[in-house]
Amino acid sequence: MNTRDRILDAAAHVMHTRGLAHATTKEIARQAGYSEATLYKHFRDKTDLFVGVLSERVPSDLLTVLAGLREQVGQGRVAETLEEVARGAIAFYGATFPMAASVFSEPGLLAAHRKALAERGSGPETVRDAVAAYLVAEQRAGAIGADVDAESVAALLLGACLQHAFLSNFAGDSESVEGNEKLAASFVRTLVSGLWA
Repeated sequence: MNTRDRILDAAAHVMHTRGLAHATTKEIARQAGYSEATLYKHFRDKTDLFVGVLSERVPSDLLTVLAGLREQVGQGRVAETLEEVARGAIAFYGATFPMAASVFSEPGLLAAHRKALAERGSGPETVRDAVAAYLVAEQRAGAIGADVDAESVAALLLGACLQHAFLSNFAGDSESVEGNEKLAASFVRTLVSGLWA
């Protein structure tokens, strides 16, 4: 395993067990068996580490699904595509909620984290924006009614997934793939009843 991978593994562990607010680069470097100087050769800062953990260490296909949304337009499978998004979002939010929630406890850290993500063109809104853009494209293709507010549909779907992640983490429930698939299908069935042209 290379240095960068060891650092990401350590970051994922520390961020998951201590939360982003209490995960220090010093602790992450120590867990990985390196100095902080070595850590900074591979990552700019803690936000860079967090983005790396989200994209490379969180068990979810959400980022892959989002990257492929453009190719799905016009394929006649809007509900199936939204189910893929929901399954990925449920898994992604479930895994990342324990890491990210603590950042809200410290206003200064939240502001710095928000600024660092904005500089990278990243942030939680990018998921909603990608889903909304997909829905707008399907709308233009005639697959979805012209009066549907794509951004609201994306927000409702992802909001349901995020709320499920919050409640599951709060209750200490472990999630099963089968349960997540049923939940994703249920969310989408409820939403799409008003989508079709």
